[in-house]
Amino acid sequence: MSISELLPATKNPRKWRFTWESNSHVPIIRLYIFHPNTKPSSQCTDLKVTILSDKSLLEVTWLDKNQVGSPATAASLWVPIPRVLIDADSPINLRALDDHIEVKFVLILPVDHPIISNFDFEDGDENALEDDELQPLQLDSDLKKLASCGEVQFYCRCCSTKLTRAVRFFKEMPSVNWREAADNWFGTCCCSFGGVSEKLVAKYANSYTCSSGMCLVDATSIVISKDDLIGHKFPDKIKLQEHKSLHSLNNSFKKLNVDHSSQNEKLHDHECVHVHKHEEETLDTNELLANKTSLLNGLLGNSFMVTSPYLSKDIKWSEISCPNCSSLLGAFPHDNLDGFPLNDSVHLFKCFISTSLPIGGSNDLFRKYSLERMFSSQLLESAKDELSFRTVVRNLQTRSPMLQIVLINPNSWCSFGDCMDEIVSIPKINIYPMIKVLFSDCSNTTESQLRKLDEWVKKNQVEDVYMLMTKALAESLEIGNRMLPHSHASLQGLSLSFLHSPSLLDDLGFGN
Repeated sequence: MSISELLPATKNPRKWRFTWESNSHVPIIRLYIFHPNTKPSSQCTDLKVTILSDKSLLEVTWLDKNQVGSPATAASLWVPIPRVLIDADSPINLRALDDHIEVKFVLILPVDHPIISNFDFEDGDENALEDDELQPLQLDSDLKKLASCGEVQFYCRCCSTKLTRAVRFFKEMPSVNWREAADNWFGTCCCSFGGVSEKLVAKYANSYTCSSGMCLVDATSIVISKDDLIGHKFPDKIKLQEHKSLHSLNNSFKKLNVDHSSQNEKLHDHECVHVHKHEEETLDTNELLANKTSLLNGLLGNSFMVTSPYLSKDIKWSEISCPNCSSLLGAFPHDNLDGFPLNDSVHLFKCFISTSLPIGGSNDLFRKYSLERMFSSQLLESAKDELSFRTVVRNLQTRSPMLQIVLINPNSWCSFGDCMDEIVSIPKINIYPMIKVLFSDCSNTTESQLRKLDEWVKKNQVEDVYMLMTKALAESLEIGNRMLPHSHASLQGLSLSFLHSPSLLDDLGFGN
């Protein structure tokens, strides 16, 4: 679920908007009401608020001074109240500022208190927050549910087109902490050279290979055999192998000619040839191990968001799109010479696919996944593991910087929407867990701005991550930025925004 999906479909001709915001463990909630063409500090006098508990509405009234010299007119609007417990006995703090009206309430319990989720608000269950929207994106749970289905076919979330043949076997993606698990593969110990290391590498690389009917699953993606993908044509593997063989043969002839010429020049010293030969063999061995390391690194981790240690110059990622509607589905890795998938595998992102029809139905196991939640999950994991709250998101294909992001509050709760211009009894609206970030769109930066960004990266030891969906992510952040009044929409030269949180943050160590 994205922020745009949380916004109501109602139309408000006066364009007054509202944002409720609170924090975990804090019994305070703030309401921001704003209009792009209204200056409340001078135009809204005699401001009053009234809680209409029976209708789950907050009534806001004032005298409107639109024109100098004209008599003030009475104005009013109504704001839906979220599913929280407001302390009616505590005073309400009300302010009319230059670009918004701010109302602060004291809560009986913080918004994330367990009692709140189980409290009967006497408005039925129609608008209650679904349990899975508050649950973490759990890999173990996905694996168990997928395995219990017997067989699964995957569908495009945008147009419901069937994307794959039936998949019957599901395994967890092998751990990306392979170096920590076997340091001696590429270390300096006795088994770092020769056949042992190469066999271990080959065995580990094979664990990333999917045969037909097999599906590897990680936190953000599934990996299937290219043969199970419907409607997508890859380059002919035999022709590519012939092309590679010819290319390799030509290089061998060139090297042979160079070596022969070089040896003729060194006939006056055979000792010199022996030294050079030994150096070449050492370089070839080191290059072989380095290439295997680089190749394996490129296949490790999740392709949804690749971190620097698992980025390889020898591997490129190409997008996979729906054959019917052309919407993005995922990506596949290939080498620099051709477009054939390495290990015959393709990666599909959970936020773009469904496990059943109808899309988003009760049997759709990936219905709770969204681009925002998946990105937020990876961002929070990085902050927890690397203690880095600053990130530069780069394009996976071009390596160019696209977004500058600073995590400032992982414990926000928000609700957004249009104010109402008439009294209508409605259920209490949901308030959702969010993470609050500062961001800047770097996609069209100048050279001087890029230099400043590089300086910021070096100064603050910023983490680089690489993604394909940078444009869609930037659009979500821009939408979240518009949910705040102008005076609250930026800080220290960066725009402020919200992203839908992946879970109750206690599970990630951010609860306190």
